Amino acid sequence: MMTPLAEGGQQQLATVRPMPRTRVSDAAGLTVADVIHERFTALPANATIGAVSDWFAASSSRRMAILADAGRYVGSLMPADVAGDLDAARPAAEVARFAPTVAPEAPASAGEALVLSTAARRVPVVDAGGRLLGIVSVTGDLTAFCGTGL
Repeated sequence: MMTPLAEGGQQQLATVRPMPRTRVSDAAGLTVADVIHERFTALPANATIGAVSDWFAASSSRRMAILADAGRYVGSLMPADVAGDLDAARPAAEVARFAPTVAPEAPASAGEALVLSTAARRVPVVDAGGRLLGIVSVTGDLTAFCGTGL
């Protein structure tokens, strides 16, 4: 379930329940779709550098901001992408990265490898049509996929 932020940056309220986790060691034969984390926040595609910076500042656990437009993946940013001497009014999409992303049909092991290759320890899951489905992420101890359960 994607929780978009409203135009003014106010997050819509949603009920969040703890989810069981799939251990990385138990993921052989699974796909990214099996270990996807569907509960995440996507910022609007027209978010500014300032809005993304403020979003990161609100929680130290935020490692990746995802931009979306009507459910379509636009790009992602890490805190370093919005740090420094950037114009706060500049559209964040101008500095967002489009990759890496992973397809839902990819093996879970491929998703894990991509996750471990990024400082964010998260990778957007995007289908062939560009639709943002969720993220793949791993726990801090690298033993399980976050927010998954079979």
